[in-house]
Amino acid sequence: MTQLTQGQRMPLPQIVSGQSLTIGIHIQGTGLVFDVSCFGVDHEDQLSDDRYFVFFNQKSSPEGAIKQLGALGGDLEQFQIELSRLPASIKKLVFAVTIDGSGTMSHIQSGHFRILENGQEKARFAFGPQGFTQEKAIIVAEIYLKDVWRLLALGQGFAGGLSALLKNYGGEESDATPQSPPPLPTPAQPTPAQPTVNLNKGVLLEKKVQEKAPALVSLVKKVNVVLEKKQLQDVVAKVVMVMDASGSMTSSYMNGTVQAVVDRVGVVAMRLDDDGALESWFYADRCKATPDVTLDNIHNYVKNHVRGQFLEIFKGLGVGNNEPPIMRALIDKHRNSQLPVLVVFITDGGIYKAEEISRLLRDASNLPIFWQFVGVAGRGYGVLEKLDDLSGRVIDNADFFAVDDLRLISDDQLFERMLNEFPGWIQAAKAKGILR
Repeated sequence: MTQLTQGQRMPLPQIVSGQSLTIGIHIQGTGLVFDVSCFGVDHEDQLSDDRYFVFFNQKSSPEGAIKQLGALGGDLEQFQIELSRLPASIKKLVFAVTIDGSGTMSHIQSGHFRILENGQEKARFAFGPQGFTQEKAIIVAEIYLKDVWRLLALGQGFAGGLSALLKNYGGEESDATPQSPPPLPTPAQPTPAQPTVNLNKGVLLEKKVQEKAPALVSLVKKVNVVLEKKQLQDVVAKVVMVMDASGSMTSSYMNGTVQAVVDRVGVVAMRLDDDGALESWFYADRCKATPDVTLDNIHNYVKNHVRGQFLEIFKGLGVGNNEPPIMRALIDKHRNSQLPVLVVFITDGGIYKAEEISRLLRDASNLPIFWQFVGVAGRGYGVLEKLDDLSGRVIDNADFFAVDDLRLISDDQLFERMLNEFPGWIQAAKAKGILR
C-alpha cells in the first residue's frame, strides 16, 4: 500500500490497475458534524454542471460515474468512481469535507483519504489538525486528468462552509436544495482577532492604480477576485518574474506579448508582495536582473527598461535557453526567505537541460520557493510538461501550463492558472515546517 504525504502527486495507474475505484474518507472530531462531497469540475475548475456535485442530497451523477455509498468499511463516506464513464467535460474530481454547524477544522482529531480497488486498500493519505485554524472545510484530495488520471493529496483548508465552497467552484446552494438540520444553538464564542492589514489591501491597490496606471484597474479587480477565491487574500508573498530573452522570443518583445505578461504578473506582485514590487530577471544563455517592476514604472516597462536599452540590458546574455543558472541564482537569493516566494517563470520552450532542472527542483523542494512555469507561444517544453511525475521531492514545488496565444485566454483564466497550485503548496510547506 502507498502512503501519501500532503502535496504529493501520483499517476493513478501507479496505484490501481483500472479506472474503477472506491474512495474512502474519514474524519473525526468531538462534537463536530461533517458533510462529505465530491465536485466534478471542468477545465476551468468550475462546476459547470451541478449534476456533478455529489453529496448527501444528490448521491449520484447522471450516468453513475460518481456514486456516494455512505458509511462503509470504517469510513465516514465512500464514493464509487468509474472514470471511464465521466463525460469529456469533467477534468477533475474534488473531494471535500465541510463542518455542518459550529466548530472549525482545528478541532479535528484525525482524518484520512484512501483509494481501494476490488476491496483492497491501495493508497492512503492521513491528516490531522496541524496547520488549520478557523477553516470550516478541507479540500482533501483531487483526481485530475493530465494525459492520464492523477491523484493529488491536498489537505487544503478552506475558510467558508459548503455554500462558500460551492461558490468557489462556480455553483451555489439553491433554496430548493434540502439542507442538513440546523445545529443546536451554542454559546457565543469570542471572535479571535483577525489581521486587518490585508483585508483592505485589494481596495487600496485599486485606488493607487486608478491614480497612477488606470489602464490596469480591471486587471487588479480580477486579481482580487481570484485571490479571494483561492483563499489567498491575506497571504503576503514575494513575487519574482523570470522572462525568456532568447533569440526566438524577439517577436514577442516587439509585438507587446512580453509587456502584457509584465502587466499581469506585475499586478499579482503589487497585491501579494509586502513592498508592492515585482523582482524581475531576464535570461538566455546567462541571466541578468533588471529594475523591479512597480506602479511607478510598469507603464511601457519593456520599452523603457528592456527593448529601448536592449543592447545594454541584454549584453552578454546570448541567444539560447539555459534555465539552470537563473534557477541557481534565485535559490541562492531566496533560500532563507521568511515569506513564501512565487517565481513566475516565462519561456517559449526549447528546454533541453532536463536532468539539471530536475535536480535543482528536487534540491529546492525543502525551500520556501514555488516555481510556476508558463509556456508562451512556444514548443519543446520538455521536462516542464512532466513535473507531476518528478519524484524525490520533499513536497511538490512546481507547476507548468502553456498558452499558445495570450489573446485567446481571458485574464481571469490566466490568473486562475497562474495561482492554481500556489495555495496547496503553501499548505504543504507549512505542514513540513518549510513555512511558518
